[in-house]
Amino acid sequence: MELDKAAAQIEIKEPLQRQLSAFALWLLMINGMIGAGIFGVPAAAERLAGAFSPWVFVICALLIAPIMLCFAELASAFRGTGGPLLYTRVAFGRFVGFQAGWGYYIARVTSFAANLSLLVASLGYFWPAANDPVVRIALLLLLSALLVWINVIGARATMRSLSGFTLIKLLPLIALAAYGLSQLDLPALASIQQPPPAADLGAALLLVIYAYVGFESGLVPAGEARRPMRDIPRALLWALGISAILYALIQLAAQRLLPDLVGTERALVAAGEVWLGGTGAVLVMLGLIASVTGNLMGSMFSTARMSYRLGLDGQLPAWFAAVHPRFLTPANSVLFYGVFAFLLAASGSFVWLAVLSVLIRLLLYLLCIAAMPRVHARSGADPDYLRLPGGWTVAVLAVLVCLGLLTQVSLTSVAATVALLAVGSVLYAVANRNRAEPRG
Repeated sequence: MELDKAAAQIEIKEPLQRQLSAFALWLLMINGMIGAGIFGVPAAAERLAGAFSPWVFVICALLIAPIMLCFAELASAFRGTGGPLLYTRVAFGRFVGFQAGWGYYIARVTSFAANLSLLVASLGYFWPAANDPVVRIALLLLLSALLVWINVIGARATMRSLSGFTLIKLLPLIALAAYGLSQLDLPALASIQQPPPAADLGAALLLVIYAYVGFESGLVPAGEARRPMRDIPRALLWALGISAILYALIQLAAQRLLPDLVGTERALVAAGEVWLGGTGAVLVMLGLIASVTGNLMGSMFSTARMSYRLGLDGQLPAWFAAVHPRFLTPANSVLFYGVFAFLLAASGSFVWLAVLSVLIRLLLYLLCIAAMPRVHARSGADPDYLRLPGGWTVAVLAVLVCLGLLTQVSLTSVAATVALLAVGSVLYAVANRNRAEPRG
């Protein structure tokens, strides 16, 4: 009964404006996927897989594809804000939905704090004073306040800013990819040496596949998308295709430009310097800074919508669900997220929480895939509902990929995640004492 009631009340009109296009959703996804990682992954991938490493990026795209296809089907069934929270709540009830939202929030705010610290450290490449402890705190505060302000004044302002940072980020990456394409020798590629030993190949796949996660950022704000049931699946597929092509060609370019790729720090910055001199290094470094900034901006936009959703449903104080009367954004949730992330980054207390990210993400993936039968039964007759080609075969493949990734989860991560979910259970019990039914 609880499941049916939750399902029936999810799609009620929300107070947020529907103004996100398919391109805006793609921006959120591509900035969630292409962050700082690709600037450091090439050397490690080369160490593990050698000349075969460009193919590792292609294989990982094929491995992550079933997971993203499952989310494309799930997203086609919902119009409300919440993403994984909604998918799991329809299938398993309010408690599981709350835990999904709570886990997602903590994992994302922890990642945000880490990337905020990385952004300040990257600024030190151009301005060494940024590494001074006092200046560092001031920069963390300034950047947090700026990101909060942009997110509060409206979704359009955020998307315009995100478009600019995405362009700055992608230009050097596209240039490197174009160089890689110019170096493509199809006969040589077809006769490339055998893959590395199974152990090294497995390690390379586990390393590289995480360059494709983060697409969840585009799922949460469905309540502000113009046509979420159609546009989110399309944005997912575009994000996967573009990132896969870029990654493989960038790896090829790095191999050609850096004979000692394995021993090179900041591989893409070094590749830019070899190719275009000091100007190339500066351009790639600016791309790195823009990449981290875009990731932060998209993360704040999406994750603040999660606490907004929980406030809307009465599972957090109603203060989190407040919408700015002029800008029509969840201003309180954005402000709380910015302050929380700043305090974590300034204190360094996010470090011990960083182990949560991998396991929380995999648990979310598995829970959402497990929710598919219930969602299918609820929305299968909807003309906008996307039915996966191959039926449940895709879902089974997605589960197998997730289980394979779980092999790298540490005991520390398991313990921290159990503790996090225990805290979430306490918060849920407190909220449930005076529970309000979902309103949106």
